[in-house]
Amino acid sequence: MRRNELDYLLATMLNGPADAVASLKKDISDLNFTVNKPLQVEYTGQLYGVPCNPQIETLTPFQTEMVALNIIGGNFRLTEDLIRSGSCDASYSLADIARFRVNIFSQRGNYSIVLRKLNTIIPTVEQLNLPSIFKTAALEKTGLILVTGATGSGKSTTLAAMLNEINETKSVHIITLEDPVEFIHPQKTSTFNQRELGTDFDAFATGLRAALRQAPKIILVGEMRDRETVEIALSAAETGHLVMSTLHTIDAGQTVNRILGMFDPEEQEQIRIRLADTLRWIISQRLAPRILGGRHALFEVMGANLRTKESVVQGESEGKTFYEIMEASHTFGWRTFDHSVLEAFELGIINEETTLAYCTKKGHVSRGIDNIKKARGELINDSSDLRMKAGAAGRGAPPVMPGALKLK
Repeated sequence: MRRNELDYLLATMLNGPADAVASLKKDISDLNFTVNKPLQVEYTGQLYGVPCNPQIETLTPFQTEMVALNIIGGNFRLTEDLIRSGSCDASYSLADIARFRVNIFSQRGNYSIVLRKLNTIIPTVEQLNLPSIFKTAALEKTGLILVTGATGSGKSTTLAAMLNEINETKSVHIITLEDPVEFIHPQKTSTFNQRELGTDFDAFATGLRAALRQAPKIILVGEMRDRETVEIALSAAETGHLVMSTLHTIDAGQTVNRILGMFDPEEQEQIRIRLADTLRWIISQRLAPRILGGRHALFEVMGANLRTKESVVQGESEGKTFYEIMEASHTFGWRTFDHSVLEAFELGIINEETTLAYCTKKGHVSRGIDNIKKARGELINDSSDLRMKAGAAGRGAPPVMPGALKLK
């Protein structure tokens, strides 16, 4: 397989499955090459086979290895990483059509490749329909902003929109450290220097340490991967920089615990104090399936106030959990995932099953769903229905009276 043949396959895959709706082909997020499977794309959150000419029923080990070698392109560092650690990260460009973030990995003696499609157009806060609180977060001058979520939940897109907001309004120097560079920011009001792991620096920690000598006002770190990176990021935030980064955590509480878990127990008290002083925002996100197709972004947003600082320093406790703090500050634009799912359900964007699957506290959200249904005039299950069903469980069974069902 030659590079032009690989480019043909990638272009074919970007057209999506045969029955894909043309308007939703932009939702193709990943291209998958796996032995004994056909060419596959992730489309609206699920994998679909893609036909090509000539038809590839299932990929052979030789074919996936050729795809991997074409993407690596003779790069010694990537080849060494793949052989030594069993996987490597790369980037790949398909002419002017698309750019990809690539992971090549070994499985059962064969190679598999997953290409994540990168958007070439910088999104705005308005285009993504992000809450207005994101513009407030982009006004920060110092400290630490963390965007968290699972792989593929849109963390990089959210950060790109926030950086674009800064690029439109502030004349500052911004350095990004990425693996690989995903969104290429134009030189507008701000000055961007975007550095790629493996090409421009060898590790996030060393790239971040060097950035402190490059006079930036804002530093974007692609991912907080290890203790050393976190420690330097805290130092940068303490010395007057705004540091933005991502973590693979599901909510604010897990984010704080993940950072603390990178340090020894005897160091954690000091790290809690430093984190409380520097933390400005934790934004967590999830992508939920829409009723009409595609996916909808759900957000949890926690800022910094005296209560959050106290909970970071002393740990969460009764009445002082991050969830309760976010609920109390809802009027200031903070929100929990439960606020987000109920809002999306009320607007008819997601269904009841999805609302319950993506919430944090099912009991709380169930009551919220019932209130929304009552406001719509829809029927809901109430306790009288349950008593009637319990009384009719067997023929001749006596009716169940209120208070008759008690724990022994």
